[in-house]
Amino acid sequence: MLGRKRKVRIETERMTLRLPMHGDYREWASLRSASIEFLAPWEPSWASDHLTRKSFTNRVYWAQRSVNNGNAIPVFLERREDKALLGAITLDNIRRGPAQAGTLGYWMGQRHARNGYMQEAILALVHYAFTQLDLSRIEAACLPENTASRGVLEKSGFKYEGVAQSYLQINGRWRNHVLFANLRGDRRGRTDVG
Repeated sequence: MLGRKRKVRIETERMTLRLPMHGDYREWASLRSASIEFLAPWEPSWASDHLTRKSFTNRVYWAQRSVNNGNAIPVFLERREDKALLGAITLDNIRRGPAQAGTLGYWMGQRHARNGYMQEAILALVHYAFTQLDLSRIEAACLPENTASRGVLEKSGFKYEGVAQSYLQINGRWRNHVLFANLRGDRRGRTDVG
C-alpha cells in the first residue's frame, strides 16, 4: 500500500472540511492577504514568502504527508453552498502510545468570522478525532486576550487548564498562552455523589 493517499472529508451542517488542493492557491492567498491585520495579532510572524505559490504548494504536500503518516489532520473549511474557502483548522502533533492526544489550531478569514463556522468545524474535527482516530485528549491554546478564541473553545466543550509561559512566538514576541483541553468522556466538574 505504498504511495496510497488517505482522504479526509468531514461534513458539517454548512461546510466540508477537506485537505487543501493545489487549485486552492488563489483563493487561499486572497483570503489570507485580505485578513492580514485581523490574523497578525494572533499568529506567528509570516515568512517573507508566506503568500507565494511555492509556499502554498509545500503546504499542500505537507498536508498529504501528515495525513498519510498519521501525525496531523490539516483541513480547509469550505462552505458547501458556494464552495467559498472560509479558513482552516489543523489537528497537529498527534501522539499515540499512552498519550492518544493532539493539538488543535485554526484560523478564519476576517469576512467569515463571527458566523459560527469555527465552532461548527471544531465540534466536527474533535468528534472525528475521538471516533475515527481514537484519540482521548485534544488540546488547544490561545493568547489570554483573544476572547473570541477562548469563547469558541469553551462553547465547543474545551475546559481551561492553565497558563503556559512563553508558549509560542506570536507576531514576533514570545507570548504566554492559556491552555484548554477537551477529553473524550470528560467527567471534570461532574460527580456521582449526591
